[in-house]
Amino acid sequence: MTEEQADERIYTIQRIYTKDISFETPNSPDVFVTEWKPEVQLNVATNANKIQNDTFEVILTLTITVKSGEKTAYLIEVQQAGIFIISGFNAQEMGPIIGVACPSNLFPYAREVVSDLVSKGSFPQMVLQPINFEQMYQQHMQEAAKQNAGENATDEQPTTH
Repeated sequence: MTEEQADERIYTIQRIYTKDISFETPNSPDVFVTEWKPEVQLNVATNANKIQNDTFEVILTLTITVKSGEKTAYLIEVQQAGIFIISGFNAQEMGPIIGVACPSNLFPYAREVVSDLVSKGSFPQMVLQPINFEQMYQQHMQEAAKQNAGENATDEQPTTH
């Protein structure tokens, strides 16, 4: 392998697909005849699986609960997935690629799925605001560091006999 080949970095999207969809309107038709005062709760999660050497499946999961008053108007869970080929990056670079770049590519597709489901459910339009995946990734890394520090602190405490 030449030095040029060793330095080659590859980040390509092979496929983007909806892995799972759930849409529920547990209080229909009652929610359609009451005043619409939506309260939206959005939960975001990502997961990655190594498929082959440089091939990864990354899954972005959006869980949205919308209540109007005391009643749940609708629940949506969308798993938007992608297959990515990622190579030529060191271990420190892989985390942000899988935790930031991949979900950032998947989010517009998931947002479209959510918008379509909401309109097909006969609810007012929902437009999800952009998500800062870099900030989410940094928070996740800080929490992991705190947890590791806490585990190491308990391991290093002196014991008395």
